[in-house]
Amino acid sequence: MNILLDTMWAAQLAGSGDAGQWEHVTKHCDALGGRVFLYAGAVGELQRAVEALLQEQEVAQPAEEARSRIKAFSEGKHWLAALAGEGDVWNAENPAHEQLLRAVSRFDGKCVVLTEDSQLLARGGDRVMSPDFYCALPVSTGVPFINLGIQQDKIRADLERRLHRVLAHGAYINGPEVGLLETMLADYVGVQHCIGVSSGTDALLIAMMALGIGAGDEVITTPFTFIATGEMIAFLGAKPVFVDIDPKTYNLDPALIEAAITPRTKAIMPVSLYGQCADMDAINAVACKHGLPVIEDAAQSFGALYKDRKSCGLSLIGATSFFPSKPLGGYGDGGAIFTNDEALAKAMREIREHGQDRRYHHPRIGLNGRLDALQAAVLLAKMPLFDQERCDRVRVGNRYKQELQGIEGLILPYVAPDNTSVYAQFTLQVPDRETFVDVLKAAGIPTAVHYPVPLHLQPAFDALAQGKGAFPVSESIAERVVSLPMHPYMTDAEQDQIIAAVRSAFHG
Repeated sequence: MNILLDTMWAAQLAGSGDAGQWEHVTKHCDALGGRVFLYAGAVGELQRAVEALLQEQEVAQPAEEARSRIKAFSEGKHWLAALAGEGDVWNAENPAHEQLLRAVSRFDGKCVVLTEDSQLLARGGDRVMSPDFYCALPVSTGVPFINLGIQQDKIRADLERRLHRVLAHGAYINGPEVGLLETMLADYVGVQHCIGVSSGTDALLIAMMALGIGAGDEVITTPFTFIATGEMIAFLGAKPVFVDIDPKTYNLDPALIEAAITPRTKAIMPVSLYGQCADMDAINAVACKHGLPVIEDAAQSFGALYKDRKSCGLSLIGATSFFPSKPLGGYGDGGAIFTNDEALAKAMREIREHGQDRRYHHPRIGLNGRLDALQAAVLLAKMPLFDQERCDRVRVGNRYKQELQGIEGLILPYVAPDNTSVYAQFTLQVPDRETFVDVLKAAGIPTAVHYPVPLHLQPAFDALAQGKGAFPVSESIAERVVSLPMHPYMTDAEQDQIIAAVRSAFHG
């Protein structure tokens, strides 16, 4: 439960220097997984209140001392911006209180105003608490599967500035943020062209459209992936031709590709699953032998390295997703396509804009596949953190592996020697998934299964007539995989709780 400090109580805390009760509150807030906010719309009020308190204490130079104490008190806390609707409060009995109540309502019950003011306590209902009542709230023993809130705290000031710029210039479609992001992403991956698009799914669709893939064609891919990979092949009227996976990396097995190539094969689409790149050199070699383009579905591996080269820049076309839970995620759908081929880049830019090369001139069929400026602004705010987050994901993943190794029956993620993984998921194989999930759930540990049913066994692909047994490695792994909580801001204490629950599931 987050807390927004009543301005006058915050002034007393900053001005008095009495930290006893406040230390108790902050410890309980940490235990609840909450954050402490100060209201940016009351900075002047806070300054005046602390200054008045220091004048009563006959402190020399109270204005300068007030600023110094507020600055010290605000360290480690978060400033909550004032919104337009929190300014017109003049009909309220107490405008300052009304501002705080409106501000806290943004959190949809996940934040309270903390105060010792009896008037505010009487008026605020369940949106307001006293410190004593707050410290009596029960502490949950669970951990989150992913924690985007910590990241948002780190980028809040830059994020809000960028979003307000978009609101101010009003170029919501093809705004300057999109071009800036594309340049930044292309430089990061090390390719000449990046095309921002509306989702990772549309990234695959647009890439295949640019290659001219359509009805009657075949595209080789993996059955062990999210449905978008095969779905977009079928959407174009082409046939997804599945090839089984490597049992260690869960990625497309290069040794099986050549046998699946026919005169109708028009592309190979490997998936870099769970944050680790497929064996792209081996796949590219097969593709080159047969004159086929390769599209890397890198929705889960942006930032990963393969032989010191970055995912999305390992083949003719790379495609990624900015779904919120991805290693680089926005606050909605989004994606990007990468290539060094200028003609393909031009085609993909046109396709995402309804096939137009200039306004109202459409040389090809396209779609509405643009990345909007608001999502680009979010991603621009996140990019400065990305490399550190990538390293922290590796740190968390390695610690999992170190602490869980040696448990009989448990198969940990394997990272090939030439690869790094960004651990979009930390995925185990367990012999009895249902029991394992139940044990962790009882311990307050959420899990997820990516993916329980291979694509060839999905009803949407019944027409392929590939029943159970067609791809035994994919089928076996799909029955055993389960993902643990994974994000770059996981604490050792949270991870220890998860590790203990996993051990308990195996050793009782």
